[in-house]
Amino acid sequence: MEKQITKTSELNWKPLIEEGINTDGILGKILCYDEEAKRPSSFLLKFEAGASYPNHIHPAGEQIFVLEGEVRSGKDELKAGDYLYMPPGSTHSVFSRTGCTLLFIVPEEVVILK
Repeated sequence: MEKQITKTSELNWKPLIEEGINTDGILGKILCYDEEAKRPSSFLLKFEAGASYPNHIHPAGEQIFVLEGEVRSGKDELKAGDYLYMPPGSTHSVFSRTGCTLLFIVPEEVVILK
């Protein structure tokens, strides 16, 4: 992959759309797109107050940095400035009561748990 600069202030927030999943109230900005995998590997997500993402597994792990607001990742309560590393194979759901903006680094597609 070559050097890439993404000017997030020049990108519009777009609704997160994933087939078969309720992602109402979640908006995103892609920071880095992996052409080989055909998916973003790092991105920003903005959760409106009350928005949630269902329980899922991370085959290759995940990193989350909270830029603004508060979020619950599984049983963990995170606030602005907090960083969370989830090892490969870990599972969790995500919910924000008040709204938040998060930086995600997700090397491999998640698997939704039903």
